[in-house]
Amino acid sequence: MKELKKEDIKQEVFDLYDDYAHNRVSRRLFLDKLSTYAVGGLTVASLVSFISPDYVKKIQIRQDDPNLKSEYITYDSPKRGGTIKGLLSRPVDAKEKLPGIIVVHENRGLNPHIEDVGRRAALAGFISLAPDALTPLGGYPGNDDKGRELQRQRDRNEMLEDFIAAFEHLKTHPECTGKVGVVGFCFGGWISNMMAVEVPDLGAAVPFYGGQPKEDIERINAPLLLHFGELDKRVNEGWPAYEAALKEHEKEYTAYMYPNANHGFHNDTTPRYDREAAELAWQRTVEFFKNHLVP
Repeated sequence: MKELKKEDIKQEVFDLYDDYAHNRVSRRLFLDKLSTYAVGGLTVASLVSFISPDYVKKIQIRQDDPNLKSEYITYDSPKRGGTIKGLLSRPVDAKEKLPGIIVVHENRGLNPHIEDVGRRAALAGFISLAPDALTPLGGYPGNDDKGRELQRQRDRNEMLEDFIAAFEHLKTHPECTGKVGVVGFCFGGWISNMMAVEVPDLGAAVPFYGGQPKEDIERINAPLLLHFGELDKRVNEGWPAYEAALKEHEKEYTAYMYPNANHGFHNDTTPRYDREAAELAWQRTVEFFKNHLVP
């Protein structure tokens, strides 16, 4: 059987996977509906394999990259109680304190892809902290399906407190300047938006296709850079109201809609990845953080 390519897959398959990845359909229903598209030599197994993340071949920056000092740490989360594990990364040759970035995972815990993004942020000249909100349940279980199951067991506002605690920890880290921003993806995009509401001294926020806050927009102080995929109807439907509120309260923001890009377009471990959009969005993100976090 020929090797599958992105153009071989109907958009409905990506939409179905999005429903499954965000717990709107069960695995049984997902596989049942997926069988509709298993035609012309395609099988359900081949479709599942193709659209599932590949964390072996697609990691860009290894944990042992010689240009980085990258290690797991724990930090206190006082409001919730207990500690949270996270990956702390910074350039190995940094001579001065660095601005910080909190990197927030999707709805499945700190998987290898988000760890990779944390290391990319460090190589761009920052000290990054990528927390694992699944720490109270044992941490990311090594499998995204199980990770989603675990994350459903946690209250998202309690997880928000854990990421706010990460901000406070990184802000006072001896290798950080005290200027800290946040970038997040999907669930992490919602966290990024909410941290902009809840953290008065947040330096900058970059939500990738994240859910929007519905109230207290006037409390936002941080400049926002928002990334959306044109085909991501679920998230995009909340953007007009959010933008109207940002304008009403005269908040600083820049938003980009990437043509023909799906939800998750920045994640290079799945076929929803859009290289052109992802690279441009990341370039804009790094420049945005440098503009707002670097003195």
